[in-house]
Amino acid sequence: MPLFVLKIVIALGAIFYVMRQVRKPDRWLGRLFTSIMNRSHSDLTDWGLTHIRIEHDASILDVGCGGGRTIEKLSALAVDGKVCGIDYAPGSVAASRAKNADLISAGRVTIEQASVSHMPFGVDEFDLVTAIETQYYWPDLINDMREIFRVLKPGGVLLVIAETYKGASNDFAQGWIMKLLGSSSLSVQDQRELFAKAGYGDVEVFEERAKSWLCVKGKKP
Repeated sequence: MPLFVLKIVIALGAIFYVMRQVRKPDRWLGRLFTSIMNRSHSDLTDWGLTHIRIEHDASILDVGCGGGRTIEKLSALAVDGKVCGIDYAPGSVAASRAKNADLISAGRVTIEQASVSHMPFGVDEFDLVTAIETQYYWPDLINDMREIFRVLKPGGVLLVIAETYKGASNDFAQGWIMKLLGSSSLSVQDQRELFAKAGYGDVEVFEERAKSWLCVKGKKP
């Protein structure tokens, strides 16, 4: 095999591996990727959480909990509540549990490996469900949104936060990356329609256009 062909194969293999880690971190090197995501998503998360009031005794679920930084933030706000996290990637679950080991020991946090499509919770369990930088990867958007709807209490809120979306200022640069990742890219109108079809009311959309950030909030009637 010619050297330049070998270099291309190696480069493509590396790209494929990184893309896989972004979608589903493994238990070993995936820890590095979840650590990077904890740092890179922190400001986005803080901005998104300004659009919701979190009661001190709230019951919260973080879908796609990644490296666990959001769970830590939510626990600091719901000081008398309970925070659960789920992620379908074993590497994310391991990293999130390590990040929140003290909170887990105190009985304030639980973290499980599970898919948004089939969550191990009963009906009407949570006051708030957060989904930060994860909706892109859900396998069946409308049914996954309805699964979240199922576990929300009446009056409960789903908060979806993303750092890129269709029509954002960075869409030209990041749109092709999302396609390579096999990810969905929804516009503001797409989000409104998705929330409505899944049964949510009082849908609100917030944009930070300078940073291409999006926050969508919907309530279970």
